[in-house]
This record gives sequence, C-alpha cells and structure tokens, in this order.
Amino acid sequence: MVTFHPITLEDQRWMKELLGKQRRFSCEYCFGNHFIWRNTYQEQAARIGDYATVMLESEGVKRFLYPAGEGDLRPVVEELLRYAEEQRIPFRMFSASKEDVEELETLFPGKFRFSCDRDFMDYIYRVEDLIQLPGRKYHGKRNHIARFRDSDWAFEELSDSNFQDCLEMNRRWCKQNGNCQQDDIRAERCAVAQSFRYFHELGFFGGLLRQDGRVVAYTIGEQLNEETVVVHIEKAFGEIQGAYPAINQEFLKNLCSGYTYVNREEDLGIPGLRRAKLSYHPVFLHEKYEVMLND
Repeated sequence: MVTFHPITLEDQRWMKELLGKQRRFSCEYCFGNHFIWRNTYQEQAARIGDYATVMLESEGVKRFLYPAGEGDLRPVVEELLRYAEEQRIPFRMFSASKEDVEELETLFPGKFRFSCDRDFMDYIYRVEDLIQLPGRKYHGKRNHIARFRDSDWAFEELSDSNFQDCLEMNRRWCKQNGNCQQDDIRAERCAVAQSFRYFHELGFFGGLLRQDGRVVAYTIGEQLNEETVVVHIEKAFGEIQGAYPAINQEFLKNLCSGYTYVNREEDLGIPGLRRAKLSYHPVFLHEKYEVMLND
C-alpha cells in the first residue's frame, strides 16, 4: 500500500528527478514550491513505483498531485484510489493537464469527471517579452520602469549578504498589508522565511532592487525545467512607482535570459492580481484540472 510521509529536504533528490520526467508547465511540479508551503498545507510525499505524488490539505479537503514519473500510470492511480477508500476520504487529484485528462479517459473510461477553475490557471510568459517589453501593449510598463530608474537604484543578485535586508523589507511589507492578521499573508510570510532559510539547498535564485540604498523589491525563482523558470515569491512596495515591473524585468534580464518561458503562477481569483498578471500579456494560461470520481 502507498505510504505518505511529511516532506523533508531529503526527498528533494528523488522527487525532483521524477517531477521532471515529463515536460510540464504547472508550478506544482517544482519541489521547492511544495517544500516552502509544506507546513501551511500539511504536505506529504509518496513514491509509487517510478512516480511521485504529494498529498496536501486545503480548506479541509485532501488532494493528490497528479502523479509525475514514467512507466505504466494505471497501477499508480489504482493505488491512490485504494488509499482514498481505506482512509475514507474523497478521491481528488489536482494539477492534471489536458493531456493527463485524455490519458485518464483512455485508461479509465467514464470513471472520472474533470473541472478546471480559472482562478488556478498558471500564467505563462515569454522571458524575452518581459525583458524587452516590446510594442505599444507594454508602453505603460516601460513608462513606469523609466520613472523608477529616475531614482538612485541598483539591482543585486540574492545572496547570504542581503537575505536579512529582504526579510526586513518583507516585514515592513506585511505591516503595510494587514500586519499578518490575515491567514494568507501569515502563511506567505512563513513560506518566505522558508525560502530564505533553505535558499541554497533548494536551488533557488533571485534578485532585489534597492532605492536610495534600501531594499524596495525582491523576487525568488526556481527552475521547473530547462526551458521554464517559476517565480515563487515577488514583493515590492506598491507606493513606489515602477518597483514591480522593474524587479520583474531586472530579475529576468540578469538571471533568466537562458530560459524561454516564465511561469508567474495563478491569480487565485483576486481581481487586482488578475489585472496585474494580464497586463504582462501571457502567451497562454496553463489549464490545470481537478480529477474526481464520477458519482
């Protein structure tokens, strides 16, 4: 029977290997993403043959990450079905792609139903577009960045020497945004702390912007595959014009020019976040399906 255990740093070696076996665009196939949120969502990992999966809990509902690996998928799904039945929990898998849905329909005709929530689609952009910001559609972004560059500013790659400056900036950001009284901000602050604590071990990389010597923006990313980088954390002071588009551009220009795509994750249905992500003109929204048993 499949056995789940709390995710630890020791799981990184085998999980990254299996999570990377297939070309995927979903941010859920980054090991670091699961590791930094493991406490918030009570994340546990399991290896089933040559596949990896994760079980997490959100809003009282447990879900399995659509398995990633190689070989025959049927016995892997059957193991998860048995586990859900034995644990008396509803069977749910998340982050299945269109191709995964087609594969499940072939392997288990009529057994599952599928749903895709717009709030959880990942935004995929061309790195070169967000570096160059070409054409009229990016005119506003270029203007905002120009205003930011009118100040005394500097970009730095994240390193041990400036981690504390970023954490202090994050503390001030949280104070401006509810002082961690909201559950989501408190959870994100925990994920940020985990990101810096295990930054090197997780293979993270990132950059910051200073204005008049003070950190006003930073971002943290992780490689998903050879052509795609995922931005896990991005913070800037909203009152500083151009800080957000500037950190986005500088991070990609200085550290990600070798990638084709950047995944800036989902908008969670938050109107302001949706407007901001759409304003960068994604190449496409990556659809992620939830899989449930037919009644």
